Amino acid sequence: MTQRLESLTQQLLEAARRAGADAADAMAVSGSAIDIDVRQGKLEQAERSEATDLGLRVLVGQRQANVSASDTSTNTIETLAARAVAMAKEAPEDPYIGLADPSQLATDWDAAALELWDDAPEPSPAELQEDARRAEAAALAQSGVSQVQAAGASYGARHIWLAGTNGFSGGYTRTSRSTSCVAIAGEGLGMERDYDGDSRVFQSDLRTPEEIGTLAGQRATERLKSRKPPTGAFPVIYDERISSGLIGHLLAAANGSMIARGSSWLMDALGKQVLPESITLTEDPLRLRTQGSRPFDAEGLPTRARNIVENGVLTGWTLDLATGRKLGMPSTASAARSTGGGPSPTVTNLSMTPGTITRDQMIAEMGTGLLITSLIGASINPTTGDYSRGASGFWVENGEITYPVNECTLAGNLRDMLMTVTPANDIRPWLSRVVPSLRVEGLTIAGA
Repeated sequence: MTQRLESLTQQLLEAARRAGADAADAMAVSGSAIDIDVRQGKLEQAERSEATDLGLRVLVGQRQANVSASDTSTNTIETLAARAVAMAKEAPEDPYIGLADPSQLATDWDAAALELWDDAPEPSPAELQEDARRAEAAALAQSGVSQVQAAGASYGARHIWLAGTNGFSGGYTRTSRSTSCVAIAGEGLGMERDYDGDSRVFQSDLRTPEEIGTLAGQRATERLKSRKPPTGAFPVIYDERISSGLIGHLLAAANGSMIARGSSWLMDALGKQVLPESITLTEDPLRLRTQGSRPFDAEGLPTRARNIVENGVLTGWTLDLATGRKLGMPSTASAARSTGGGPSPTVTNLSMTPGTITRDQMIAEMGTGLLITSLIGASINPTTGDYSRGASGFWVENGEITYPVNECTLAGNLRDMLMTVTPANDIRPWLSRVVPSLRVEGLTIAGA
């Protein structure tokens, strides 16, 4: 399969040259996926997809254009290249675009060593259906669960190849296997729902359907009889399931595209403290058996581990080649792209320094406040960091969970919030975003 994708990218580059492109890069992705949903013990939906997608970026002087197609015929490739060049000639000039210099390119990598591909046989639809059925049955077995909204299992495999007229050519493959369950507890207006799921590169690492369904059911029943919390300023704990979203706001503000546009609340924060001194945020695209891993980025640069925040200090922006040139900095090998678009800076695998206490100990130490297990909507001002989100979870008094909470709003400023973060030790190291539960002090809660 990879040989065919390599051949397709070379055909795209040759066609782009013939059409008049000064430079070009091409991407070919071939994949298959199976998705199975079960309801009331019976098959609800089954989907299988197989496709090969092509993407081509051409440069004519300092102008560029991107085109894509799912037809791999020679005629389509020639037409695609001609249209891309015609589009590029009409595009505005951008002094910062351009392929990587050959000296910057990855030349020696071992994609197999990252363990992104599971050699186990592809599961049959019947096997996936049985996994979904078992998850649903486990959820329904929990006292208080009235129905299961969704129980599903899926498998996917992708082959990726990237090549450019600068001499780069390389690819890798990846697989994924997942099971999920959404359970509903209660009846009528008192219904509550919650979920659990797991997704892994290797099927043998996946948690059992029974564990997933049971936890989804337990979480749903725990939310019964929810009510609003009091209004005021209280400490808040972001459960490990959602805590990466809070850190994601920092990552978005440290993205080179935001900095280059001058629209980030972290504009003046480079080299300054943005998190407590005990915390380091590390991006590592080379972690084994992790879905965000890759041996090179979408511009062919070798990936490597780097600290985005070190001992609480912001050390740099997330950059691809173009944003790096705009800011006078080298790329951090963080370019990502799809077949339908050009490169853009993106963080892949992230890990945060865990704390030394459990989530339960953190709850006990908090005294009175809110444990958040779900977030709803968002209103984030990217230039000021003002933060407002709907939330639900559990109210804590005297260090103990007292009742479930629904329909409240959190408000604060991200710059202030992140400086008060205290992490627990409940990380799941196989995730692409490894962030523990986080306690944040003094958020304003609008409840009853």
